[in-house]
Order: sequence, then structure tokens, then C-alpha cells
Amino acid sequence: MITKDELEKARERTLDYFRKAGIALTDRDSIEIVDFGLGELEKTGLQILTYINTDRYCAKELVLFPHQTCPEHRHPPVRGEPGKQETFRCRWGEAYLYVPGPQTKKSCRPPSEKYYTVWHEILLKPGEQHTVPPDTPHWFQAGDEGVVISEFSSTSRDETELFTDPEIKRQ
Repeated sequence: MITKDELEKARERTLDYFRKAGIALTDRDSIEIVDFGLGELEKTGLQILTYINTDRYCAKELVLFPHQTCPEHRHPPVRGEPGKQETFRCRWGEAYLYVPGPQTKKSCRPPSEKYYTVWHEILLKPGEQHTVPPDTPHWFQAGDEGVVISEFSSTSRDETELFTDPEIKRQ
């Protein structure tokens, strides 16, 4: 569980990343700090600012601190829809995205490899993007400086995400 002090510090750090990326914000309190119920935010976590999430589309900014990992998960079909499709566009820093495919160089190590199954690495640098189809396992990790990523997707339903690690809880 994240303490109130940890939450505030993570929000301040996130704001610094948005400044580095040239993203102006007016509502710092809308930054969501996610530790996935593991209590190890520096290793496994994600900072999210959701601009819009409707029944048709979603737009977010994601911040990961240096070497912070968003754990392996997928977005399964929901209510007859195919599941969430996401396009990740790197705005600042570097992100290592892992998806199904032939195993490539492993630039990153997740906090525990026990629950990581996909090892096809895609390096995203500023201006580069990659689309992850619905119901596709994927995970990502920030490089040495951290990263700011814009996410454009179909409707986001966090409560339906399926994580490989059964200990993860996404509220």
C-alpha cells in the first residue's frame, strides 16, 4: 500500500517528467499512482494521467521512473468487443516494450521473471510508436532516465485487465 507521503512524492516526480517532455498540466491531483497492489512502486508501478476515456476511445499519458516496470498483462475481449487495442508513442526518454514474437536481446530485467512470458523487445525512442493488438500479452520498462509515453487506445477497462502475476491487483 502506498503511503500518503509516497503518493505525493510520486506525483511531484511525475510532474517533473511531464515538464521534461514539454507537457503542460493544470490538474496534478488527477495523476494516478499505481503500484499494482505489490507495494514496490519503484520497481513495479506506473503513473497515469487520463485525458479522456469514453465508450469509443481513450487517451492517456504514462510515466515510468527509471527502470520501473509495468507488469505483463493483456486486455481480453469484453461484452462482445475484441478487447483494448493500444498505441504507445514515446514522448521523452526510452521505453522497452515486450510482446510475443521471436526472443530478441533482453535489455531489461523485470523485478521477477517468474510471471513474464513474452521476450520480443521493441525499443521506443522519442517520436517512435508501436500498436499492441487486443488480447496480446505485453509489458514494458523505462530506460535509465525514465520515460513519458502517450497511449491512444480503444476504451480502457482497467478492471478487466488480466495480469500474468496472480498477486497483482488493479483497482
